[in-house]
Amino acid sequence: MASDRKRFSLISRMLAAIPNWQRDTEVPGVQLYDRALLTSVLLLIGFGFVMVMSASMPEAQKLTGNPFHFMTRHLGYLLGCVGIAIIVLRMDMHTWQRISPMMLMVVGLMLIAVLIVGTTVNGATRWLSVGPIRIQVAELAKFAFSIYMAGYLVRRHQELRENAKGFLKLLVVLGVYAVLILLQPDLGTVVVLFVGTIGLLFLAGARLFDFFALIIVGVLAFVALVLFEPYRMRRVTSFMDPWQDPFGSGYQLTQSLMAYGRGDWFGQGLGNSIQKLEYLPEAHTDFIFAVIGEELGFVGILAVLMLLIFIALRAIRLGNLCLVMDKAFEGYLAYAIGIWICFQTVVNVGASIGMLPTKGLTLPFVSYGGSSLWVMTAAAMILLRIDYERRMSLVQAVQGRVK
Repeated sequence: MASDRKRFSLISRMLAAIPNWQRDTEVPGVQLYDRALLTSVLLLIGFGFVMVMSASMPEAQKLTGNPFHFMTRHLGYLLGCVGIAIIVLRMDMHTWQRISPMMLMVVGLMLIAVLIVGTTVNGATRWLSVGPIRIQVAELAKFAFSIYMAGYLVRRHQELRENAKGFLKLLVVLGVYAVLILLQPDLGTVVVLFVGTIGLLFLAGARLFDFFALIIVGVLAFVALVLFEPYRMRRVTSFMDPWQDPFGSGYQLTQSLMAYGRGDWFGQGLGNSIQKLEYLPEAHTDFIFAVIGEELGFVGILAVLMLLIFIALRAIRLGNLCLVMDKAFEGYLAYAIGIWICFQTVVNVGASIGMLPTKGLTLPFVSYGGSSLWVMTAAAMILLRIDYERRMSLVQAVQGRVK
């Protein structure tokens, strides 16, 4: 436990610059939830609605004849977010810990169902259709696996730190999920699961030999998956030099880079993007950040990144506080969500600026897509619930001392 406290104290010093750090670590009075976190999430979701409307109108006009087609659907997704938020905020963390193995099994069965009766879009079979709603099960997999992993680390913490048995059990579960998701195919989600796993294992105090062995095996597996799949290889080679084939394999990236170039410092103005006029594919989904850069410039993308980084750091700080209070499940889950949001943001932005190969990952809270938005909303509401229970514990502790 002493070594854990040293590791957590290092994270605390890194997070000391976050606004209201000292005030939020004191015993709360009336404020029993993290207003800054909630405000940041709502700002991103609201901003995402505006940008989806701006970026999707040309394509919606072409595909359906209604320029507000995607905006209307996104509005429906936002109404779904309200229902999800109400449900998640009412569930205590003990319930999440208790049902985590069942959630993992249900989502695993859904991943199998996708391969049998799933809906195929652009050559990938990743969706289950339920009436008018299409669910991307890989998004649910990130959520379910994060909750299961937090519960597993609590149940098997000592075993994980002392021998390889506990380590290998978790890798078997990750391997099964990875195979099912790769068959869709969806390498990006597998990478997110892998990074979240190694991040949590490190924070949980896994043996360094096991930790570095997992990293080496993961990197070798990623290289093999790229080398033996021609379309993945083309993505890697095209992102390294997109201008070599600007109208072929490098087309999407060159159009994205031109959008950033036009944006300059303050952008062309909201709604004035040229690249969204059917030049830039997936302008309202995977490459919405390029449209933000073109319309709002460097100042706009910096504001969005600051909000996303703030949410990720807030989650990691919350995990640190929970572990200090011996709330291990809550702490590991907050860590997992923070790592997830941070890494997915890095991959999405990195792909749109040519620093990373295209992975098909959405920008959290901003990109168009019901599954991603709903899952991210649920993750954010869990963070609020964790923080609420932490603050209530502090209030009860103070009341107990007074009595």
